Amino acid sequence: MKIYTKTGDKGETSLFGGGRVTKSSIRIETYGTVDELNSTIGLARSFGLSSQIEAYCVQIQNDLFVLGADLATPPSAKAQVDRISESHTEELEKYIDKLDGSLEPLKFFILPAGTQTAAALHLARTVCRRAERICIKARESEDISADAVMYLNRLSDLLFVMARYENALSGISETKWQVR
Repeated sequence: MKIYTKTGDKGETSLFGGGRVTKSSIRIETYGTVDELNSTIGLARSFGLSSQIEAYCVQIQNDLFVLGADLATPPSAKAQVDRISESHTEELEKYIDKLDGSLEPLKFFILPAGTQTAAALHLARTVCRRAERICIKARESEDISADAVMYLNRLSDLLFVMARYENALSGISETKWQVR
């Protein structure tokens, strides 16, 4: 099987379940940004995460493939794909509660920094926020589930907590945001 198909050479791509759209469509931008988020989490993993965060990231990356397929498949399509659901978001909430319970409560804003792993997780968080914004924008004109938005919103919270957790495990103090 060849990696190239030449079917997108004129700026169009196929959706799962049929139909073609321009590569500049908001739906394509949405799941393209989810793909970028997935790669950013892969970058964080390459720096060596704690075993618990590594396991969470592997699950999240698998979920992001589900989300990408969900976003690439309009609900009206005949193709059947797994969809992101409220249960996926609830799982993220369990991860957040478990990690956050082991951290000192935040009493100030912090700068996104620390170890390479924490900094990469903070970067993933910002890509996730962008994916969320684009997904919200896409919902204005496309049939995209509210569960997709909710999942991305909660995932950005989890990525923030994971970055804090990685710093705490490494003994790295958080840098307080200071106004001049």
